[in-house]
Amino acid sequence: MPNSEPKLRAVFDKLAAKFGTVLVLVDQPASIGALPLTVARDAGCQVAYLPGLAMRRVADLYPGEAKTDARDAEVIAGAARTMPHTLRSLALTEEITAELTVLVGFDEDLAAEATRTSNRIRGPLTQFHPSLERVLGPRLDHPSITWLLERYGSPQALRMAGRRRLVEVVRPKAPRMAQRLIDDIFDALDEQTVVVPGTGTLDTVIPSLARSLGAVHEQRRALEAQISELLEAHPLHPVLTSTPGVGVRTAATMLVTIGDATGFPSAAHLASYAGLAPTTKASGTSIHGEHAPRGGNRQLKRAVFLSAFAALHDPTSRTYYDKCRSRGKTHTQVLLRLARHRVSVIFAMLRDGTFYEPRTATTT
Repeated sequence: MPNSEPKLRAVFDKLAAKFGTVLVLVDQPASIGALPLTVARDAGCQVAYLPGLAMRRVADLYPGEAKTDARDAEVIAGAARTMPHTLRSLALTEEITAELTVLVGFDEDLAAEATRTSNRIRGPLTQFHPSLERVLGPRLDHPSITWLLERYGSPQALRMAGRRRLVEVVRPKAPRMAQRLIDDIFDALDEQTVVVPGTGTLDTVIPSLARSLGAVHEQRRALEAQISELLEAHPLHPVLTSTPGVGVRTAATMLVTIGDATGFPSAAHLASYAGLAPTTKASGTSIHGEHAPRGGNRQLKRAVFLSAFAALHDPTSRTYYDKCRSRGKTHTQVLLRLARHRVSVIFAMLRDGTFYEPRTATTT
């Protein structure tokens, strides 16, 4: 049927009059399912969400290989009747959370665009002047680097500008690293004495890409200010940001993906949803131990993982990290463990509405 309010409301009212309680189930709650869910709530219906990955796995239990709208609807309805544990409740979205959802999604798109543009800049630099790429590539997120490449995009342009002039023009944008940066650039220029054919194209390609990258970074900074303003109006903002390693973007992602965590019975369920609960792989005498699952909410998993990495400056997290590393665990393994522990802490904080309290060691 058309995705319009009159058509949807007529169906919901007819079903409610005939059967009483009606459950409206969707597999895409944030796109084409947003209007049906809103109309269903207004009509007094219950609403739920079947994750897309779970739906595809349930669809494998049905005969046939066709994928049509009618078959998908049958799969969703069958899952609701026979496997209610696969469903997730959808609480009424607040206005702040709804706006955060849109802004966080836009910010992720901009972050992906910034990564693509950075890689496109590093590609030609690696091809024509690898030494210069080793200096500038890891620093492309800094505004002074994109500003410098907009004006001097090739090794020849940097040489012609001169060391002293470049220090003067970069210092207002990067006071503390201007001299060191320009010294590193000229050291890299001196390492390569030959000119790779095609180097002259950098004068056209690099400034254009740097201009695009600078515009994306500027958009992200403006968007971060808007997200921060919305986040401060949310009652759970001080609870989440009291955790070491949780900043504006991470807190916004957590609010968008899990809300107040009331939809999860325990921290273990939340960890499983985030893809951080270890899964055991064993068959008879073949035991492969426990491994991190590949599923879960990738957006939430990335946010918790990055917050664990950013929390290494916290004494409690650093002590746990060093202890695990001393036992032979790799850096990634320890961060995954730390992220799993942080899920339990964040779940307890959201459940009780309490701020983060560091654990202090006691002498026995």
